[in-house]
Amino acid sequence: MNHVVLIGRLARDPELRYTPKGVPVATFTLAVDRQYKTQTGEREADFVPIVVWKKSAENCANYLGKGRLCAVEGRLQVRSYETKDGERRWITEVVASSVQFLDWAKDGTRGQPETAAEDVGDINLDDLPF
Repeated sequence: MNHVVLIGRLARDPELRYTPKGVPVATFTLAVDRQYKTQTGEREADFVPIVVWKKSAENCANYLGKGRLCAVEGRLQVRSYETKDGERRWITEVVASSVQFLDWAKDGTRGQPETAAEDVGDINLDDLPF
């Protein structure tokens, strides 16, 4: 089973790009506090790279920013690539299936609540009877 759930704050603003076929993809880093404090009483955090696709990527880029609190649900992915120097590099990241915005923006607006784009499809949520 490969299921990841994280709650943390964005360490930087999301970066939105598009694949050659026009599919939106956003990346950001989520700072997740560790449960325990160090000997000096400080909390440490893990900085986890997050990848979000399609409509969720656009929503994250439009409504999230550095310091915002969010929950990410998805799967862990490990991949490798070769640098221009011929060196093999490995990347571990979370591919998000859902991102939930958990706090208010600095301007006092909550922003667009996020759901998994694959689950909602092209349905206009305002047209639903409930």
